[in-house]
Amino acid sequence: MSNDPTWFPKSAMVLAAGFGKRLRPITEKLPKPLVKVHGRTLIDRTIDRLEDAGVSKVVVNVHHLGEQISRHMENRKSPGIVISREKDILNTGGGIANALPLLGDDAFFASNADTLWLNGTQDALKRMIAEWDPDKMDGLLMLHSTVEAYGYTGRGDFCADPFGLLTRRPENEVSPFLYTGVQILHPRIFDGIDDDAFSMNLLYDKAMEKERLYGMVHDGEWFHVGTPEGLADAEAYMELRYAGIKHR
Repeated sequence: MSNDPTWFPKSAMVLAAGFGKRLRPITEKLPKPLVKVHGRTLIDRTIDRLEDAGVSKVVVNVHHLGEQISRHMENRKSPGIVISREKDILNTGGGIANALPLLGDDAFFASNADTLWLNGTQDALKRMIAEWDPDKMDGLLMLHSTVEAYGYTGRGDFCADPFGLLTRRPENEVSPFLYTGVQILHPRIFDGIDDDAFSMNLLYDKAMEKERLYGMVHDGEWFHVGTPEGLADAEAYMELRYAGIKHR
């Protein structure tokens, strides 16, 4: 648990530079973060959640069709938005590392721009804040049950002990939890990395070696919208939910 019950991340990174290849042809002319589900873009839904958790500054990295995202962000009155433009795509880890000077020295949220989740019994991000312990964690990932995610057909990503300490999914097996694309990171997790472009998986592996990567299981709904079929499933669910009809 956090040593300071009043602490929360003031900054967040939203990863919006990707090509969204699996969602083509939609993403040939429209960046995936600007795809709408139930009338609101994916990136706005993500930033709404971050603002609800107290974040006052959001750094958004852009590359593919980035000017569309930049213009769209100008329509938001809050929180404060800073655009981090990438001439060359830097992957997940490189994109965050490139923006570290904009994020400050404290732990921060990082989220994929295209992730879609609904809160369970409590606000998911506030649950993560309560779980964050800087003395033992360099990263805290929001996880979800592999078999209960909407539109997801993969084998999962992680196993977790009773305290949330993470290990990788064993090869050729199905693991209990997938990574949702939402996390709290301390800047020190990037120490010793000199590459410009790299995946966060490199840092996860290093943190797991030190037993400093933890997970929190999300208790609401999470949607994989990486394909047209997944997007259609998410849209159908939201239509039913907000029409007051229980989704089966």
